[in-house]
Amino acid sequence: MTAYWPYAAATVCLLCVVRCAARQHCGLRSLLGGAVCGLGVLALLGLLEPVTGISLPLNRFTAFCAGVLGLPGVTALLILRLLL
Repeated sequence: MTAYWPYAAATVCLLCVVRCAARQHCGLRSLLGGAVCGLGVLALLGLLEPVTGISLPLNRFTAFCAGVLGLPGVTALLILRLLL
């Protein structure tokens, strides 16, 4: 039996982000800026892992959270990593 709840949650997150970006003056620019910022922070965490000891695995879930949610998504992933 296939679990569809991750896809439903991802769709809801994506719709919320697109709706918030549409309300801004430059919606596409803010959407792309947040995605680049989130993916950049994820890459920076990967590069600084030997120095800081903080790591996030690069998979579909972390890339989606970093790309869609940006910096708050990466921060949420780090908090979840600490709690779980």
